[in-house]
Amino acid sequence: MIDPPRADPRRSRSASASGRSTDALSGAGPEASLRGMSSARISLGKVLRPESKNYFLLLGVTLFLVGLGLVMVLSSSSVESYEAGDGYFGLFWRQATFAMIGVPLMLIVSRFPARFWKKWAWIFLVVAMGLQLLVFTPLGYEIGGNRNWIEIGGFTAQPSEAVKLALVVWLGLVLTIKQPRLLEWKHALIPVIPFAGLSIGLVLLGGDLGTVVIMALIVFSALYFAGVRLRYIAIPVVAGAVLFLIMAITSANRMQRIMAFFGDGKGDYENADWQSTHGTWALANGGLWGVGLGNSRAKYGWLPAISNDFIFAAIGEELGLIGAVLVLGLFVFLAVMFIRVIRSSDDSFVRITTGAVMAWIIGQALVNIGVVLGVLPVLGVPLPLLSSGGTALLTTLVAIGIILSFARERGRTGPPQPRRPAVRRPQSSGVAR
Repeated sequence: MIDPPRADPRRSRSASASGRSTDALSGAGPEASLRGMSSARISLGKVLRPESKNYFLLLGVTLFLVGLGLVMVLSSSSVESYEAGDGYFGLFWRQATFAMIGVPLMLIVSRFPARFWKKWAWIFLVVAMGLQLLVFTPLGYEIGGNRNWIEIGGFTAQPSEAVKLALVVWLGLVLTIKQPRLLEWKHALIPVIPFAGLSIGLVLLGGDLGTVVIMALIVFSALYFAGVRLRYIAIPVVAGAVLFLIMAITSANRMQRIMAFFGDGKGDYENADWQSTHGTWALANGGLWGVGLGNSRAKYGWLPAISNDFIFAAIGEELGLIGAVLVLGLFVFLAVMFIRVIRSSDDSFVRITTGAVMAWIIGQALVNIGVVLGVLPVLGVPLPLLSSGGTALLTTLVAIGIILSFARERGRTGPPQPRRPAVRRPQSSGVAR
């Protein structure tokens, strides 16, 4: 009887060893498969992890204000748009187009990390100032005595809005780098005052005093949130006030508005005080509940710039005191969200930039509402997120997108953990045992 052939033990061992080496190289072993599945699950969890509460609250109030602004632009601009030959919805569709561009752009910007803005801050400021210089070329044109617009191929833009956006990022970067030396006045004011003063000066040359006031507020707020001593901030504040008075005195139009505000033009509302007087009448006509959407009387040529600088008067007339208080409450809530982002971060760049953006948006809203209420003279600044104006809407949404990126990063990393005290180990007596 013939015995069956026996397997060579050496060949079996080599085959099993090669099989194990093949499994190790291909990663097909059970342990490697489990590790791959685990890493894939962890990576997917990082992508799908929900954002922070501050992120969603800030995003929600921003979208609500943009939606309310589109409704009020449609209601207040229908007559003006029809008279311009664009139909009843011409200005609304233009504003809606900028909103459809700005909201996705805001969400895209919210994905950029803070290091991106630190890297490109200087370039952004130089490019923005270059765009502002275009208003003094044949591309620029003048509206109401202010030369701060450019027109390219039928598309109009206001470069000073881009300067404001670049300025908040640049201030955050420079003051963060200077943080250890801000107690010295040289490091606190240089290079902030020279470069910020140059940016403001370019806008001032165009005659837009309202935008200059908002930009000055941005600079002083950034210095404050950076921890600069108040006596250092007082020096540029006094210089800015003197410059403001000089620019007001040297302009007949501005001087007429200021004198009308202090009482000189109250008896002749058809001239210098026409706009502010009819803004007050529109608010009074609204009463408590308003006359209803679309039923404004001031938009029939009685109130100039009702869809822009005086849109708050349209809100008060059509939605009444309830609607006006609601808008004020939304801006208060927006300010609270900015403060929450500041308090949740220990990064100086985040805190300074967020504080500057808050001063920009909330400060400009208060100035605009103060003008409509007659508390301030007419300065010609729009109500953020609500007034018509594509450039202003885009830059404001991008600024909020930057703050959303800060809130998103803080939500991913979580609040800073308290440090554990170091444990002191008992020292050896040095006696050998």
